[in-house]
Amino acid sequence: MTNMANAQRFWVLGGEYRSMAFDEMVEGSQRLYGPIRDRREAETVWRRVSEENRHRGAVRFAIVSEASPA
Repeated sequence: MTNMANAQRFWVLGGEYRSMAFDEMVEGSQRLYGPIRDRREAETVWRRVSEENRHRGAVRFAIVSEASPA
């Protein structure tokens, strides 16, 4: 059984940045996918959106996690 206190939610977030320093995102390019309850599924989503945008060098996505509310 899954202990709900230890359950996590995952999110894939990212978008297009103004420069290769990846410090400022282009307004309106932000994308958020989630919540995703399984790390493997989050990785699958991350691979898909990263591959779809790989020709765009200033686009970056990341997986982040948070503890689920009790």
